[in-house]
Amino acid sequence: MGPRPAGSAASQQLAATLKASIRGGRYQTVPGGLRNVVGTIPGRNPRRVVVLGAHYDTKDLAGFVGANDGARGTAVVRQLARTIKPRQLRPTLVVVFFDGEETPRGVPDTQFERYGLRGSKVAARAFRTAEAALVLDFVADKELAIPREGMSNRRLWARLRTAAGRVGAGRHFPAREQGTVLDDHTPFVRRGIPAIDLIDFDFDCWHQPCDDLSAVSQRSIDAVGETMMAFLAGL
Repeated sequence: MGPRPAGSAASQQLAATLKASIRGGRYQTVPGGLRNVVGTIPGRNPRRVVVLGAHYDTKDLAGFVGANDGARGTAVVRQLARTIKPRQLRPTLVVVFFDGEETPRGVPDTQFERYGLRGSKVAARAFRTAEAALVLDFVADKELAIPREGMSNRRLWARLRTAAGRVGAGRHFPAREQGTVLDDHTPFVRRGIPAIDLIDFDFDCWHQPCDDLSAVSQRSIDAVGETMMAFLAGL
């Protein structure tokens, strides 16, 4: 689809595709004319709610297609939402594709938390009673290694690593930590909701034109998808 900056025609087309492809797909209004895409998969215990999300917009840079930074997290979450059946999981799963994670053109990175994360701020407020939020971002580079991000909940991360080991993907989730990364899990953490962020921030093509299909790996996508299926099944 090419570049998909928040609010662009390509972004709106992708939002419509996502809405049509997940159970109970609907739009959630985000300030600035943007919109999250939300779906719900009922669980066996309706009092329990877990949010699973990824951002579907790309940084507003000329020619930037965001194959890893945006597209692959979106693809894995979409496939999970299409695969998991009602009442297959214990908690109800609220799937959210966040709009406006990236800051608008011209906003410096130092202002990211203030002007970015627009969709996840709305979602964190709307689903403030969720017991957990799980965010997928950079999950498909060829040398995939996702350590625990600094704000990610230790208990949830330990369970994720256990699930990765069960499906043979443990090497992609090493027992080390990276620094804090401001991402779509941040608004949930700020509200006291346990959250984890799957992001391999050691990615040479971050916000570069080389973040195209040549930079991503189907094996990495499979490893993350299978890990998430096992993790969700154990919640």
